[in-house]
Amino acid sequence: MDLLPPWLIKIVIDDVIQAHRPELLGWAVAGLVGVYALRNSFASLRIRLNNTLEQRVVCDLRNQVFAALQRLSISYFENRSSGEIMSRVTNDTEHMERIFVDGLEGMLTAGLTLAGITTMLFMLNWKLAVLSLLPIPILIISASLFTKRVHHYYHDVRRHAAELNAYLHDALSGIRETMGFNRQAYEQDRFDTRSRRYSESNLDVMRLWSLYSPGMMFIGSLGTVLILWYGAGEVARGNLTIGELVMFLSYLALFYVPVNQIHSVNHMLQHALAGSERVFEILDATSDVQDRPGAAVPAGRLGGAVRFEEVSFGYRPDVPVLHGLTLDVKPGERIALVGPSGAGKSTMLKLLMRFYDVRGGAILLDGHDLRDMPLAFLRTQIGFVQQEPFLFNGTVRENIVYGDLGADQAGLEEAARAARAHEFIYELPDGYDTWIGERGVKLSVGQKQRVSIARVLLKNPPLVVFDEATSNIDTETEVKIREALDNLTRGRTTFIIAHRLSTLHNVDRIVVVDHGRIVEQGAHRELLIGGGLYAGLYEAQFQS
Repeated sequence: MDLLPPWLIKIVIDDVIQAHRPELLGWAVAGLVGVYALRNSFASLRIRLNNTLEQRVVCDLRNQVFAALQRLSISYFENRSSGEIMSRVTNDTEHMERIFVDGLEGMLTAGLTLAGITTMLFMLNWKLAVLSLLPIPILIISASLFTKRVHHYYHDVRRHAAELNAYLHDALSGIRETMGFNRQAYEQDRFDTRSRRYSESNLDVMRLWSLYSPGMMFIGSLGTVLILWYGAGEVARGNLTIGELVMFLSYLALFYVPVNQIHSVNHMLQHALAGSERVFEILDATSDVQDRPGAAVPAGRLGGAVRFEEVSFGYRPDVPVLHGLTLDVKPGERIALVGPSGAGKSTMLKLLMRFYDVRGGAILLDGHDLRDMPLAFLRTQIGFVQQEPFLFNGTVRENIVYGDLGADQAGLEEAARAARAHEFIYELPDGYDTWIGERGVKLSVGQKQRVSIARVLLKNPPLVVFDEATSNIDTETEVKIREALDNLTRGRTTFIIAHRLSTLHNVDRIVVVDHGRIVEQGAHRELLIGGGLYAGLYEAQFQS
């Protein structure tokens, strides 16, 4: 439709005005109205189709990025800040989205318009057409130089944006510490520094664009000057009519619109490419922990017999954490892991849950190597209660049924009662539907611990991992947690990382770990009499 108005204007000038045929004016004007109406109707349809495509593609992309994150191993997240990952999922995909909103549409319409106008120019006058194309090589070379320079700048933009988001996430998570230490001014300075870097990196891009864009328009306008100079001579010599020159100039004006549009899309594309590289880095990442070929689900419910068989592991190949560790645990046995900080207790449990894979030896569950089981199945067999329980920003109900999404109200309350949580939940403003805030901020430490235990009880796994956290709660709450823990571990193989040694009288066996090796194991009294590392740790804690 854009190609028709110049032709109709040429008819008005040559046939209506100069040839004195006023009867054609009505048809020409009606034609222009019809063309403009059709053009804008198609534009409306194009916008709707393009936005539909864009939203579907970007929605799929975001979903795929999140799905990729779900497949990655714990090591990926432990080596990156949450804010930086969030920046990739939201900001970087948003910049990719602009390619589908404006970029794809712009390139397609500009390409088709250029092809049509170039054809019309050569059909009208090939000499004028050649002259109009003289600035094109300069535009192409300039665009290439701009692309090389701006791509580097946009990498800096995306990196500084990620650093700003990472800091903001960290600062908001630690807002209580900031207020408690009265460090608002200090945190403001840290935020200002990162915000300034982000702004400066954007300004670097804008400075380059401020030179490139007007320069390209100036070079393009030289084509119009050449056509006007040569075309005026052709009209004077009688080789070209005024209407044909006006039509040619109109087409030429249309010609440089898509050329400039392509330059703008190129600018946008470099921004999107910088973001897309960060997005596809997630999509292309592979998990360190994967199912072996032929991994199969064992028949029947697992009993919970665990064996660490000459297990060796290190987070870095040159820094071993566990050294040939061997441990046999019977089904239903309660094992307490004790030892100095950094001894390897938490690492043992991470390996048991296959957050990481052993580097040497094997871990067996009911005689099956963990690596021979599907990862998804293995983790359905283990309940995990962290030292600092994580609760989602939702209701109490949503956090407990996370253990079994199909649980009914009766099952939910049964698990809460067993976890000694039903009583305090019932007293909350909306009971089980009370909103507890981010990370369960509206609940006390002891309440969060019991909700977390209820979640695992609802899951009903044969094996439980519990990282004890009773050092900062009152005695009454500790008693309730102990009762909840007794209900949780009854009939289940249990590993407890113990921080308060005075609470270990009811476990079946205490395993003392030091420097990645098991140095002692036995009952509480037996180890005290033995006078080894456990006795020393107990004595030191008792005196303190």
